[in-house]
This record gives sequence, structure tokens and C-alpha cells, in this order.
Amino acid sequence: MPTTIPDSTQSLLRHLIATLAYRAAKVLRDVPPGFAEYSGGATMRVPVQILAHMGDLVGWAGRMAKGEQLWRPEGTRNWDTELRRFFDGLAHLDEIIASKAPGEDATKLLIQGPLADTLTHVGQLAMLRGAAGAPVRPESYPRAEIVAGRVGLDQAPPGREFDGDASARV
Repeated sequence: MPTTIPDSTQSLLRHLIATLAYRAAKVLRDVPPGFAEYSGGATMRVPVQILAHMGDLVGWAGRMAKGEQLWRPEGTRNWDTELRRFFDGLAHLDEIIASKAPGEDATKLLIQGPLADTLTHVGQLAMLRGAAGAPVRPESYPRAEIVAGRVGLDQAPPGREFDGDASARV
């Protein structure tokens, strides 16, 4: 039987999952028509393939949190199906973490494996949106209303969006 994680670790892990949901929802909401199959180049995955991979990653994370090391690709080329599968997977993962099922080692593996990988893919989708002419507005993410357990597509409105590049020298 897996050991449980301390409340502080559980809280941080659930916050990370909610942060992933918030950032993903911002990128995945209101995508332009045809975005699912937008090609950034011959060797790149199209957005629906990236989203399907993200669904596979959170499915793997859920199994990993229960002590299984089983990778299972299950994606489709249907945007709506993959959108639901991704957010349903996040909800399932959050439920597992809320039950304190994973131990410390599993927590570390979740962060360094599927959760970090999924965050990377959210960034890829954001870049592809920009290339497709529908950029995601920058935001002061520390001001965002991110709540553990809120892991669906419906998220709080942005805390403070702005125009331009926050890293640009004035």
C-alpha cells in the first residue's frame, strides 16, 4: 500500500495541477477555426496531436499516482474529445491526490515526468496559437485566481492581462 504524502506536499501538488488547468484552459479556450490541424511545420505535431498527448500524460499521471507505471497512448484526432479527455484526466488526477494516495517518490516522479511535460506542451500550444494568428494575451499569473480542485476548462477570468512583452526593455 502506498504511503501518503504530507498535507503541505498534497496541497502544493494539487495547486500545481490547478495551475496546469488554469494555464491550459487559457490556451485551449476559444481557439480559431482550423486550429486543431494547424501545421507549424512538416516535422511538428499539429495541436490536436499535442492535446491528445497531454491527455495521455495526465492519464499516465493518474495511474502513476496509484502506483502503476503504465504508459497508454489513447488519443484521437477529434479536438472536442481530446479537450474533454484532458480535463477529465486532470479531475481524476486531482481526486487521487486529494485522497493522499501517492507517496513522496511518486510525487517527485509526477512532477518531473508527466506534469512538467504537460506544462511544456501547454507552452507549445500557446506558441502555435500565436503563429496561427490567435495569440494568448500575457498575464500576471501570480494574480490569477487558481484554486486547488478547480481543474476544468471553466476557470476564473484572468487576474491581470496586459498587452506587449513583459520582458521587453523599454
